Amino acid sequence: MAFREVSVLEIREVLRLWLADQGSRRIAHGADLDRKTVRRYIAAAERAGLSRESKLQEITDEVLGRIVDEVRPARPDGHGQTWQFLLDKKSEIQDWLDQGLKMIKIQDLIARETGTIIPYTTLRRFCSTQCDTKEKSTVRIDDCEPGSELQVDFGRLGLLYDPEQGRNRLVWGLVFTAVYSRHSFVYLSFRQTLATVIDGFEAAWQFFGGVFKVAIPDNLKPVVDRADPTSPKLNQAFLEYSQARGFFVDPARVRHPQDKARVERSVPFVRNSFFKGERFIDLPDAQRRGEQWCLGRAGQRIHRTTQRRPLEVFELEEKPKLLATPTETYDLPIYADPKVHKDHHIEVDRALYSVPGDLIGQYIKARADRNLVRVYYRGKLIKTHPRQPRGKRCTDANDLPSERSVYAMRDLEHLKRSALFQGQYVGLFAEALLDNPLPWTKMRQVYRLLGLVRRFDKQRVNEACRQALECEAVDVNLVGRMLERNFDRQAPSAPRCATAPGNVVPLRFARSKREFQVTGPTEGQDQ
Repeated sequence: MAFREVSVLEIREVLRLWLADQGSRRIAHGADLDRKTVRRYIAAAERAGLSRESKLQEITDEVLGRIVDEVRPARPDGHGQTWQFLLDKKSEIQDWLDQGLKMIKIQDLIARETGTIIPYTTLRRFCSTQCDTKEKSTVRIDDCEPGSELQVDFGRLGLLYDPEQGRNRLVWGLVFTAVYSRHSFVYLSFRQTLATVIDGFEAAWQFFGGVFKVAIPDNLKPVVDRADPTSPKLNQAFLEYSQARGFFVDPARVRHPQDKARVERSVPFVRNSFFKGERFIDLPDAQRRGEQWCLGRAGQRIHRTTQRRPLEVFELEEKPKLLATPTETYDLPIYADPKVHKDHHIEVDRALYSVPGDLIGQYIKARADRNLVRVYYRGKLIKTHPRQPRGKRCTDANDLPSERSVYAMRDLEHLKRSALFQGQYVGLFAEALLDNPLPWTKMRQVYRLLGLVRRFDKQRVNEACRQALECEAVDVNLVGRMLERNFDRQAPSAPRCATAPGNVVPLRFARSKREFQVTGPTEGQDQ
């Protein structure tokens, strides 16, 4: 507590209450002073000749002056001899602060060099008022209930050889520290992605044997999209993961390490005690030895603050109060905000999926897990597709415009039904067109046939198709020329022959008799 000089008015109030036969506790409360201070002034008043039987008029300025001189005779400026000692060593203390030494270390150096033990509060008050220091006072936060909070932070550990890439890579440690017991777990990785963070949480739940109710992470990019002291915006995928596992996320403030002080102290301990100076084969070997270190060296040590073994405290008091351990592997989804292209498809993880409605040019939301892809527009689910591998496509014909869906989906049966609906011979002609090893290459000819139906009369197209089929001329261009030349109306009737009485069957290749007549030369021509 900082030094505060007691004013004459406050001393007079202490003596007035004392003469009113009040106890030291009530006097300290009424005068807003410490009880020890109250007792010092009362003792000085008794030595100055006052008693409880004295009158209020006896408290004169001369008496108050003698009382003040007796209580603090050597503090004309409000400070004692220790303060003057520190003033004499001010330049040396400033040099230590410039070198980055902590005040606890400066206290040890002063005691070692001079033999004088300086109270830490006095040294801190002196440095904050007389020296240029950046150290700030902190308030120790009380521990939470067992099993409630787990603080999480990434720490840079060092270099480790990666056999897959054939070079040394920087290793990061995702450190988990239980606030109540200080029991820790470290998950090693080469990257700081969302998948790595979730894998680390999954490994932590298995290590601890349960899920903590609240996780307090740093402002990791995979966890927090937008940092804010009161209402941070969490990553959508990590928020869904926390909902699936049943814990809440309370990120620390930016540049406020005191919000997660437990894990802040654990990170350098993990780096110096576990990682530095060790030789690991690869990352899995380092991870296996890291778990052994957490259960052994870190879990069995006597913690400096709690004076207890973190692993024992965790097993006895925290573990029974954790949430149930996850039994199924978490299916990490992929979130995307794709744009609907002109072909009525969106791209999610290098695969294409059709979208219903006229949403071309709109940005929509998609969520893809291991099995399904869900498409949302303005908060509503509009389509669900089975998940496709990269480079593949999933198209629902109902999502495309009716005039394009048949051609886009190569729906040959629908095309045959459409042709048959225009007439029997139109349907037979279309079926003959599509009777091909590569039927989709003839689809444009069927579309032209249907266009002829819209251009000419349905009966005329049927008749033209019938005549073309009889001649085994399956050519849509021929049918078009027949209709344009009005051939179906001008063609002469085919000769008929009688095979039996009453039955007349037209001859397929019959010709007129005039084609077989032989005539002689006309006059004027050479014989």
